[in-house]
Amino acid sequence: MRKKIGVMGLSVVMTLALAACGSSGGKDGGSGASPSASAAASGNSKDKVKLSFWSVDRTDIDYTKEQIAKFQAENPNIEIDYVVKTEEYNQAIDLAFASAQSPDIFRTKENTIQTFYKKGYMEPLDSYFDDAFKSKFTQLKDLNVFDGKWYSFPNYGYTMRLVYNVDLFEKAGIKNPPATLQEMVETAKKLTAVGKADGAYGFALNFKSPASAFDRSGRAIAELNGYGGFGFDFKTGRFDVSGFKPVVEAFRQMYTDGSTLPGMESLDIDPLRAQFAEGKIGMYISFSSEPGVYKNQFPAKIRWAAAQVPTYDGTVRGASGFLGGQWLSISKQSKHKEEAAKFLKFMYGDQILTDYHEKGFGLTMVSSVLSKAKNADIAGIEGFKPTKYDGAWPIQPTVAVQGAKYQDEFFKYMLQGGDLDKMIADLNKRYNEALDKAIAAKEVDVKPDPSFDPKNLQNMYVK
Repeated sequence: MRKKIGVMGLSVVMTLALAACGSSGGKDGGSGASPSASAAASGNSKDKVKLSFWSVDRTDIDYTKEQIAKFQAENPNIEIDYVVKTEEYNQAIDLAFASAQSPDIFRTKENTIQTFYKKGYMEPLDSYFDDAFKSKFTQLKDLNVFDGKWYSFPNYGYTMRLVYNVDLFEKAGIKNPPATLQEMVETAKKLTAVGKADGAYGFALNFKSPASAFDRSGRAIAELNGYGGFGFDFKTGRFDVSGFKPVVEAFRQMYTDGSTLPGMESLDIDPLRAQFAEGKIGMYISFSSEPGVYKNQFPAKIRWAAAQVPTYDGTVRGASGFLGGQWLSISKQSKHKEEAAKFLKFMYGDQILTDYHEKGFGLTMVSSVLSKAKNADIAGIEGFKPTKYDGAWPIQPTVAVQGAKYQDEFFKYMLQGGDLDKMIADLNKRYNEALDKAIAAKEVDVKPDPSFDPKNLQNMYVK
């Protein structure tokens, strides 16, 4: 990251020194990208190409640093400046592109790739990678291709589960995790009753960022019940956030019952994880990255497990979104696209893709890797393995809504109450006005799909 850009939010910045006297291309460094003239001559400092690489992923920091060091050893005229931004990542990306100081390589996700594409941030990748390379990722082509061109490739994804404190459940005499929202409310109350004296409460989420909290919880519950996890109805081609109503009501009930961890309103995800590892939280909802977190980042002092998130009434009407399908992209502004493509070829090598699965950083979404990779040997990973109720939803349109977003409005209701139906009606109105404006401006292309059935997303990964 160049000096003119202010750091937005807390960032972990890691500039890796050039590894001395490396050997030439290894099996992950291959020839998928053409050699660059600027990178061909020598490893002298004056010929060195510096690439900036921004990510938002925390759990794989050490592993990624190791792989970057290997790449640099094999390519002594390329240096990678690796930056992990833990807050306000999307805003930092916007600022970087607005000031023509974008990173050469950056992390793309399912909820940003469409926006990044529409804003012209990403370089098409087709000319840098041959057909044999691209064929490895065709299963998830629809999540990475726009107007016939590739803009990223998949690596790993995440299932979403209810994470629960087994010790506290046993103390409360609860045998099974909740299967419905009402059971979740009742369970949180029972867990708080037996744990409060020791500072343990039934439920928590990282509401310092309402969007992060709802996107890892309300999203999973809504999708399992057949509603789009970002409030978009693929059948009608319109926004409708009414599917979140039972979830928001359950969250408010737990809050008013006193069953939630005090102070969770300002809690970020890592402090929440630290509290859970200490046994102070009975349940929360999160991604399949959690086993790695409790092995390496916050060693758990309790027994814990993961289970399917609850449904509204015990009936599964859809599929819990298998989050992912995208990973790395190259900046349209980069002056070193050939070198950046060479780094992508290295990172997308089979060994690294396999390591991400086997080391528990995420569950591979690449079928050729899945057929050979071993299961990660990490406590708790069993509960996150894909089931027939996990599937990848289509990409929903991203719009610039006027006023507060639905996650912020629902968070406000959770704390203060109010007329939820009126709130939902206002949100639907504002989101669809923004959608109509985006359609008129040709920023999004939306077509209703009357035949869309969320049940058809089931059995995508497990037959």
